[in-house]
Amino acid sequence: MPSPRPLGPFTVQHVGLGCMNLSHAYGQPPSAEQAHTLLHAALDAGVTLFDTAALYGFGANERLVGPVLAPHRDRITLCSKGGMAGVAGEDGVLRRVIDGHPKTLRQNCEDSLRRLDTEVIDLYYLHRWDPRVPIEESVGEMARLKEEGKIRALGLSEVGVATLRRAHREHPIAALQSEYSLWSRNAELGTLAACRELGIAYVAFSPLGRAFLTGALQDVTSLVAGDIRAAMPRFAPAAYARNLQRLAPMQAIAQEAGCTLAELAIAWVLHQGEHIIALPGTTSVAHLHEDLRGGTVALNAQTLAALDALFPPEAIVGDRYGPQGQREVDTEKFPFEQR
Repeated sequence: MPSPRPLGPFTVQHVGLGCMNLSHAYGQPPSAEQAHTLLHAALDAGVTLFDTAALYGFGANERLVGPVLAPHRDRITLCSKGGMAGVAGEDGVLRRVIDGHPKTLRQNCEDSLRRLDTEVIDLYYLHRWDPRVPIEESVGEMARLKEEGKIRALGLSEVGVATLRRAHREHPIAALQSEYSLWSRNAELGTLAACRELGIAYVAFSPLGRAFLTGALQDVTSLVAGDIRAAMPRFAPAAYARNLQRLAPMQAIAQEAGCTLAELAIAWVLHQGEHIIALPGTTSVAHLHEDLRGGTVALNAQTLAALDALFPPEAIVGDRYGPQGQREVDTEKFPFEQR
């Protein structure tokens, strides 16, 4: 297995586990028993980075993973996120709300600690920057949580270079978590380089393109109710059909490299920099092991160049989020993306 990679004050394996889809986002989640089986398989396989959030299942994901991971806290890095969580309206229905005010972040953190059944969260992210609140105020409160021993390191998610630099001046940022894959390459507009310069780990979520890069999702009309991909422009049937045309050439590259599509996609992400950590998610033990094997695949310069040529950003049809989601992320966008 390749050498572990730094993540702030921690050292973790280069492929972690995003726990979101054990409770949230891609339709009907697995049973608690199935989720526990996956988590134990990840522990047995040597995964050391586990990532959850207050938003996932409106707290259900933290309640799910906390008891399973608790006996192993001395050998794993546990991450969660606040600043975007479920808030009950007057009708009692929980709705997603972005709120970066210090008081809210403190409450989010304390709620997460209770759900995770832990005294400290190793890496705590601001899930989305709330533009109503200066980033320095949000990060300043997170720094106070660190001083109080409630978290050990600070992270940000889906912010651009300017916001990242402002935050890092307020308090050192250990990690930036944002989407990065062959078909989502906004990180190359500046944040990858800024993280390298500042000594910040880049945690790449959705390195498999939300299953697109695995080849397993051929028919997006079959997405079940509640699957967030159904609202993403690049998963709209017409756009997706055009995007799928890139998978046959990618399969040929994978065959030449002696690996699967998923392994190739993970390997490509990790080859983009020693400061990058891949964070795939899955509900399948078989897919978990496939993702981890991707971290062992060595790609030569010719293969990397072929993949870059196959997936130029301007060739991908559809934005990665719908208009509302696009407005909620601070990451740099290509000129052809909606704003």
